[in-house]
Amino acid sequence: MDRQLSEVLLQSSVKIGIMFVAMLTVVAYMTWVERRVSAWIQDRLGPNRVGPFGLLQPLADGIKFLFKETILPPHVHKALYLLAPAILFVPAFVTFSVVPFGPTVEMFGRTVRLQIADVDAGILIVLAFSSLGVYGIALAGWASNNKYSLMGGLRSSAQLISYELAMGFAVVGVLMAAGSLRLSDIVTRQAEGLWNMFTQPLGFAIFLIAAFAETNRLPFDLPEAETELVGGYHTEYSGMRFSMFFMAEYANMITVSALAVTLYLGGYHVPGLHYLGLSPGLAAAVQVTAFAAKVGFFLFLYVWVRWTLPRFRYDQLMNLGWKVLFELALINILWVAFLVLIGWV
Repeated sequence: MDRQLSEVLLQSSVKIGIMFVAMLTVVAYMTWVERRVSAWIQDRLGPNRVGPFGLLQPLADGIKFLFKETILPPHVHKALYLLAPAILFVPAFVTFSVVPFGPTVEMFGRTVRLQIADVDAGILIVLAFSSLGVYGIALAGWASNNKYSLMGGLRSSAQLISYELAMGFAVVGVLMAAGSLRLSDIVTRQAEGLWNMFTQPLGFAIFLIAAFAETNRLPFDLPEAETELVGGYHTEYSGMRFSMFFMAEYANMITVSALAVTLYLGGYHVPGLHYLGLSPGLAAAVQVTAFAAKVGFFLFLYVWVRWTLPRFRYDQLMNLGWKVLFELALINILWVAFLVLIGWV
């Protein structure tokens, strides 16, 4: 029993280490992608000096943040001011632990599930931890003792309440179709039939819109609207504390993109892969690559939308959440119930 527990702990530790490094690497290079794609959209060059094609720019930025002076304003609530970035940063990484990024494979004579934690209530853990991030934003706004920061924190709280409800109802449709809260079961169910994106296009659209709002990205970046609130909830932050907010935003984007892929695009499933007759190891590599490519598409979509659409007014933001998405999410639940009743899902 002790040996079995040790193997489980060893496997989990290795997977956690690999995913943590992978997440940090993607977070770093999303800053490069953001700047390069925005440059292409605006007919500019973007970062192209540090390394070939500017690929070492994230490293230069990281070194710059490390050596920047970290200012602690005298008027802040010190304990909460220092704690807020971590409250936002940590849940973004923890949430990814229940997302399956590949099938079960045989490695070194052992069966390894390409998922850190395959728990029965996986989707509930995702929703619970994703809700914790707003506490970091709200506490950062309040603890900064700054009117612009406080307004940004309040906006984020109201935004979360408005859009998490619609997102939750959209996810309910997926759970009804799969009959399980386990994310691996949701992927398996889609592999046996159609992806949920095709059977629940309305739910997919609602989830996608709510995901943009949940991650405070344009056109829903009201909590940090520079034209109105200077920098919003992180106005009083500098140095590495500011960079933690920066990294948490991209980490949340990665996690939400992975969740969208898992719930609606079949996760790591590749249609027709079994017809190719690949070895189990090669097939698993193809599936992990397909999962990464799907996540990459959503991350590109985040950047594309940011540099294409203008920011909503705050009243438009609230109206869309309560008067449009909420009602459409209820309609989607009725639609999925009908599909389950007639046996189409």
